[in-house]
Amino acid sequence: MSTDLRNFLALSYEELEDLNLKAKEQRKNRTPVHKIQEERLKYLTGEKRIKAVTVLFSDLEGRLHMLDYDKKFLLKSWDNLTFDGSSIRGFTAQRESDLRLGIDWCSFYWAPADIFGNGKVLVFGEVIDKDGSPYNADIRGVLKGYAEALHKKEGYTLNAANEIEGFLFKGAEAERHYHETTKFEYVNTGGYYHSLPGDPLRTFIDTTAEVQRAMGFQNEKDHPEVAPSQFEINYSYSEVVNAADQIQLYKLICRQVANKMGLTASFLPKPVVGVNGSGMHTNVSISENGKNLFWDPKGEEKLSKLGWSFIDRILTHGNDICLLLNASVNAYRRLDPHFEAPNQIKASPVDRGSMIRIPIGNEKSMRVEVRSVSPDSNPYLVMYSIFKTGIDGETAKIKNLRQAERYLPDNIYTAIDNFQKAEWTTKLLGADVKGRYAELKIASADRCPRALGTFVKAPEVQYHHEVYNQFLWNLF
Repeated sequence: MSTDLRNFLALSYEELEDLNLKAKEQRKNRTPVHKIQEERLKYLTGEKRIKAVTVLFSDLEGRLHMLDYDKKFLLKSWDNLTFDGSSIRGFTAQRESDLRLGIDWCSFYWAPADIFGNGKVLVFGEVIDKDGSPYNADIRGVLKGYAEALHKKEGYTLNAANEIEGFLFKGAEAERHYHETTKFEYVNTGGYYHSLPGDPLRTFIDTTAEVQRAMGFQNEKDHPEVAPSQFEINYSYSEVVNAADQIQLYKLICRQVANKMGLTASFLPKPVVGVNGSGMHTNVSISENGKNLFWDPKGEEKLSKLGWSFIDRILTHGNDICLLLNASVNAYRRLDPHFEAPNQIKASPVDRGSMIRIPIGNEKSMRVEVRSVSPDSNPYLVMYSIFKTGIDGETAKIKNLRQAERYLPDNIYTAIDNFQKAEWTTKLLGADVKGRYAELKIASADRCPRALGTFVKAPEVQYHHEVYNQFLWNLF
């Protein structure tokens, strides 16, 4: 079909980067919401080449959902958007299905037309209950509320950055076809830092990095990872809600770029047995008026007392929150000590088998790295559980807590049991949301063999929450 008559928005990557960095600076400076809302509505009204606004939100398991609203409709109805929550796993029951969708005008993105299509902009949404309050299973809203309350009460800004690993496999929708092929095929076998310019893995990494740069990610470095056909594309620290949004966008961009190449970007934690799995090392710190509160030049490993107490609380609740950081059956294959797996509930500046590492830092970069996070987990749950546990959790009276011989579960059933029994997870999520989350994880686990065994089983992939296929679930 001819496109000669269409005049939809398609900006250069340089223009996109300028716009997205300005929006990011507004978020960083906490520009009043009403000012940003006014600015965005004025922009949408004046920019005739925009046809639709894509509103993004995530379900309880972290699966990203997208709704395209015609721009003219959105301008008239942005404060009265509704959707059927009963169709979203972990949201409302059918009898009470209607939910509202608010617009978080601060989380607005301009996206490359060659990747997302001409004439579209993206914005994150906020799920609102019938009574107008934030919906309790919309963890993005819970995280945002928690972060805002801490800033108001203590002056804290919660900061995070993630190192998200993934695999690039041959064929489009390789995960969907795994039950037919029972294997994933590499596009590259070069390994750590090694990929020739122009080969599929390098082309994928370069293209993804270009898109991220255009969307204001402020890239740092990218490279092939240890395992064959594995990648990692790093970007800068940001405030916690923005950091979690960027995880969702990162995975969306990777999948879209790969799909356009006829390939699959997979964030299964351990899609291939015998090589390193994929993690999502989560680096966190707390600042106050621009000062890094985790930095102390005289502290142990130059980490402050606040930083160490933050670590102690996470170690105390390590088994309680393991299911939130490792959300799938497949994730427990990764917690294998033979492949640098962070399955030991301890803290160390050097031991990469530790759940928590204290990287070398300075006044600006001092941070705590939680290494036991899988890339398929709900990023909002990850951020919320890490920060709330590190700030508000309890500290166990375990001798030598930071180096005690304690281990994370090696299977999802143990993780579910720990999660259900823990008083802390009820305080964290509330009994209702905790129960819903546990039910979802039990449903996935019960569709897979109880023992992991030595090869990845088809149900681990078929019934994985990120590869979700309603047709397959209903055949079970």
